[in-house]
Amino acid sequence: MAFIANSLFVNLPVKDLDRSIEFFSKLGFEFDSRFTDENATCMIIGENIYAMLLVEPFFQSFIKKELADSARTTEVILAITAGSRSGVDELVTRVVDAGGKLSKEPQDHGFMYSQSFEDLDGHLWEVFHMEDPDQEPKG
Repeated sequence: MAFIANSLFVNLPVKDLDRSIEFFSKLGFEFDSRFTDENATCMIIGENIYAMLLVEPFFQSFIKKELADSARTTEVILAITAGSRSGVDELVTRVVDAGGKLSKEPQDHGFMYSQSFEDLDGHLWEVFHMEDPDQEPKG
């Protein structure tokens, strides 16, 4: 039998928790106050999908390896979906207005459209919309 997770929690180190909360709030994300204190917050990405934003010293307490410098290295790209192409563009506009930066040009593959950005700590995010494969092709 295959393992199916009930939830996904992605842990991300951040330099300034309050600044990160402000940034992601401007993008429209909400936070679960039950899991928020001076060391961490739980950002709600979707149903049963969360990002735990942990201040760097707290994040370091969970690992034995050196903490990567996300301004210089990349280990992961966090990809989230939007309900439409315009939803992708709207979120990326909020990113830029909130102080994030675009990391590459928009990608349009016909059936899929995406834009990528870096958050305030240099973590890479990709926002994309993919057409339903069961839908009739537009054209």
